[in-house]
Amino acid sequence: MTSDSTNQRRRWIAIARGDEPADLLLKGGRVLSVFTGEVFPADVAIADGFVVGVGQYSRGQSIDVSGKFLVPGFIDGHCHIESSKLSVHEFARAVLRSGTTAVVVDPHELANVLGLEGIQYVLDAAGEVPLDIYVMLPSCVPASPFESPWRALTAADYGDLFSHPRVIGLAEMMNYPAVIAGEDEALDKLAAAGWSHIDGHAPSVSGRDLNAYLAGGPATDHEATTLAEALEKRRLGMWVMIREASMIRNLRDLIPLVKEHGTENTLFVTDDREADTLLDEGHINAMVRLAVAEGLSPGDAVKLATLNVARCHGLAQCGAIAPGYRADINMLPDLEAFVPDTVVKDGRVILDQGRLLMGAEAPVVPASVRDTVRLGGLSPDALAVPTVHGAQLRTVELIPDQVVTRSLTVEPAVRDGLVVADPERDLAKLAVFERHRETGDVGVGFVRGFGLRQGAFGSSVAHDAHNIVVVGVEDGDMLAAARRLSEIGGGLVVVSEGRVLGELPLPIAGLMSDRPAEEVAAGIKRLEARLGELGVSLSTPFMYLSFLALSVIPELRVTDQGVVDVTRFELVPLLEPRAGS
Repeated sequence: MTSDSTNQRRRWIAIARGDEPADLLLKGGRVLSVFTGEVFPADVAIADGFVVGVGQYSRGQSIDVSGKFLVPGFIDGHCHIESSKLSVHEFARAVLRSGTTAVVVDPHELANVLGLEGIQYVLDAAGEVPLDIYVMLPSCVPASPFESPWRALTAADYGDLFSHPRVIGLAEMMNYPAVIAGEDEALDKLAAAGWSHIDGHAPSVSGRDLNAYLAGGPATDHEATTLAEALEKRRLGMWVMIREASMIRNLRDLIPLVKEHGTENTLFVTDDREADTLLDEGHINAMVRLAVAEGLSPGDAVKLATLNVARCHGLAQCGAIAPGYRADINMLPDLEAFVPDTVVKDGRVILDQGRLLMGAEAPVVPASVRDTVRLGGLSPDALAVPTVHGAQLRTVELIPDQVVTRSLTVEPAVRDGLVVADPERDLAKLAVFERHRETGDVGVGFVRGFGLRQGAFGSSVAHDAHNIVVVGVEDGDMLAAARRLSEIGGGLVVVSEGRVLGELPLPIAGLMSDRPAEEVAAGIKRLEARLGELGVSLSTPFMYLSFLALSVIPELRVTDQGVVDVTRFELVPLLEPRAGS
């Protein structure tokens, strides 16, 4: 008995021979081979959403692509849709226009706020868009014991999710100290994934600790910031994910890895890109463009954005224009800008001369993912920090274009017996308010690097537990920002002298908007302009703000539980006695 799949293959073979017409022919283009790096003239024959022939073909409905370069659809090997602040539908609209046809996502932001329901929201929404969304199940909810999510997820919570057709593995194992120590809870999650296809997250981990981490199963890493770190990890067989996010820019520092050692075990990822970055710069295509500008060949740059991503994640029929591969194809005017004018997805034109052929009306967002901000009562002195005689102040120092921070100790500024912000020294107060269970818990710290001279700004986007994070000069403005975020169901806000200067509601879990991408991008820019008026000179200040509570990135962070020394992986006092005092 002949199966349907056999009949389909028989038809593909006949089309490939030239004996039967293709469903679609792309005629007269120049194909980039990710296997050799060559660009050569060829027609592309497509059937049932797959490429079946690359060569000379004449039978079938055709599109004249003369003068165009044909490259595979781009694939993002690791990203968080939530970081775009867009709904799944709007995120798909934004990245498809840049030639991204598939993404591998970790929905741990939604999982921290909503538990399993957050993961299910992404799985359900993925079926409503013409973008392939592959899900890695969140491994660390919360990221560490020092953060307070809606509820923790254990290995038992995964249930049968690993059998879902869109689920392909276990997402970034951020609790690297627990893996290195061989702790039961971490190993249980790695075991639930069958010890295979596990993304890693190991910033600055090296030597025997890195070997121990790899022995636990993680096989990728997107946290390398230096060439030496990336090289050590690749030597040991890790897939190095070169990241270029809105804030964290690692490509220029790491591209020498590819120039000196080839393309093996290396791929491109965006991790966290905001809506305005997606619309202004692009998505993975922006990384390819930058890599070529930095001296990488177009063939190698495209390979890092297509075939290597597919191989890393076991997506066997993705990432190339060749027989048997999915017909996800970008048509480019050149191999410099990498901006497609036409995109074919699964053998159908989805972007036609810059016009996206996808419904503009987003599906209704379920009520279950809204109204997630539950802020406990805040007293006027909730942020007060009494001075301690002879003590120095632990301070988080931002590093431009990086997610890592420095841990400083500075002389505190004191007023009326309390430690306060000092704009003259670029020293602002930082507070994290628990927002899931109305506990009233608040962690207080200090941060240097924003340049804020007055007012406050806050966000309910605060990786990874997504409690409310606020930076400010005056306690009153900081409390006003936190209260306003609670009133609007989460989002971004700027406050000065008790008055709201601007806000961007994010009603989906306090993380994502239900508005079009263009409105969200414009809203972010308006808020950044307001912050500029208050002294903030950093680009993407809300992205920097969102990482200040992430307790698994060195060196110093603040969560609702207090100040976290990530290097020592413990809570530490905000005020540190001087040696000998």
